[in-house]
Amino acid sequence: MDAANCSLKVNRLLLDPKFESYKLSLDPLPCYGVQLDTAVAELTLRDDQYTLDHMRAYGMFNYLHCNPWSSDSVFYVDQLGRVMNVNVMLDTALGKPIEVFRFPSDLNSCDGRLCSSMHFTSPDWVTLSDGTGTLYLVHISKNDQSAAVKWDLKCNLDLGDPFIILHSILCDPVEGELMDVLALSIEKDDLDIKGSGFHVSLEWIFIASSPNNVTDKCEILKRRKLHGKSVPHYAAIEPGGNGLTIISYKPFRVIADEENEPEEERMEEEEKKEPPYIWQQTAEDVTLTFPLPDGITKEHIQVHFSPDHISISLKEQDPFLKGQLYSVIDHESSVWIIKDKRSVEVTLAKRDVGSMWAEVIVGDNKGEFVADPAQCAAIAEQLVHLTSEDLNPNPDCEKPPCNAQELEECDMSLEDSTTLCRFDGITMKTTHVINLGGNQFLFSLVAAPEKMPCFSLRHDVDALLWQPVYGQDDSLWEHAATFNALGYVQASKQDKKFFTCAPNFSYAALCECVRRIFIYRQPTPMFTVLYNRKEGRHVGQVAKQQVASLESSDPILGFQASNERLFVLTTKKLFVIRVNAAG
Repeated sequence: MDAANCSLKVNRLLLDPKFESYKLSLDPLPCYGVQLDTAVAELTLRDDQYTLDHMRAYGMFNYLHCNPWSSDSVFYVDQLGRVMNVNVMLDTALGKPIEVFRFPSDLNSCDGRLCSSMHFTSPDWVTLSDGTGTLYLVHISKNDQSAAVKWDLKCNLDLGDPFIILHSILCDPVEGELMDVLALSIEKDDLDIKGSGFHVSLEWIFIASSPNNVTDKCEILKRRKLHGKSVPHYAAIEPGGNGLTIISYKPFRVIADEENEPEEERMEEEEKKEPPYIWQQTAEDVTLTFPLPDGITKEHIQVHFSPDHISISLKEQDPFLKGQLYSVIDHESSVWIIKDKRSVEVTLAKRDVGSMWAEVIVGDNKGEFVADPAQCAAIAEQLVHLTSEDLNPNPDCEKPPCNAQELEECDMSLEDSTTLCRFDGITMKTTHVINLGGNQFLFSLVAAPEKMPCFSLRHDVDALLWQPVYGQDDSLWEHAATFNALGYVQASKQDKKFFTCAPNFSYAALCECVRRIFIYRQPTPMFTVLYNRKEGRHVGQVAKQQVASLESSDPILGFQASNERLFVLTTKKLFVIRVNAAG
């Protein structure tokens, strides 16, 4: 199936072209904290984890996890290998973190492990990774209605290399539980000589377990892999496992199972092998070069020319190049020779001197065209007046060309080739591709737990939130909300670490690496009469910006938002910031 090139459809009703700015509010934000008994299990990058992808995947890891079915319940893993839960009912009476699960092995003794990760698959299930290559499927018991809910280990599966969990979903068949888990790892790539020496691996794992929590038996039914050259900004599985959506700077490709590889994919791989011949051309002639098998001499080669046909073959074998030529040649002046006993070079003299051929044999695309370096140099010289290695020395002149002197630093972006791709869950073929261009990826969050996570992109100066909607061929992504001018504002924050928003889109928030939290609220009606001085019009609503400063100099390790609260995790303390009143 060919991928459909499509675009994101912006809902103009959610845009505010008259938005002016955020007004700084000095209203205090109540902030409460709870001390952690044991520090967060933070990992520092090793010497062999030196690439930008390692930093994005592991160095900027969010150690604080939120249960979307209970948004004021957050979790983290401490240095004792315990999953700790803080369930906030009353901000002023924060209880101590409660242990809900403990990894069975000593994580501190494991070399080469990654960050422990988790994802809440459903109200009753959670998937866990200890960072050593083991996947844990945990059932959340509903017997206890108190804040401390019991977690029961259903089973654990050894997947091999260490990984972190990106996403998981649950299906509910009659005879058992079916679960899809998406795991990420960065693997050494010995074939990547010119690049970083690593590739990013996404593994889509399909797991079956016994129904109704009867036994602890789990089985992996299918494992599918995708490889790419950059850590995805976003990766999520559609409900029902119907598809996979990835937003990444560099594309991902499916790694086929050789035993079950479809015939068409095998043919595609064969086409990627060395071409049977290469060809070049000048104004006077066309030159073809064929590699020769070992032991072949001049007597074994048969070449026949005619004004508009050619046939090349080995003795007593079918021709490996035969057909009508693209244009007429002078067959009497055309020749062939053997070079270094390794290849045959055929030179076809053009009768129509100066004409350029699009192909050698009509309809044959197996050969590879190699441009003549002298021709490339001549073309480059002809176009040199259209290019320049220097910035415009006088950008203030009339009708100046576009150059980087006109751009502000926060307008610079490395995401110019970022794409959004959807893979079909059955065929693993790409069904939809969107080139996001300069629409920089900002963040993702779960707005509704039964749906896929939303993702936010920068559109001009705004931050637009998109909700994936499966099962709609005409529009798979809906424009759900807009944060005015926030795309521009966040780009100016040089020390930002995490970025998110409330599930009901009432506010967005970002935090720096240490201490400071910035909150941007949606415009709200004003009770006093205000006027715009420049335009003289009445201002009916104002968007507020607030800043909170933590009483801690420890680095921020985790950041989550609910409709009423912000949760900020440092090495030894969990802070809760009251943003909105309940209800």
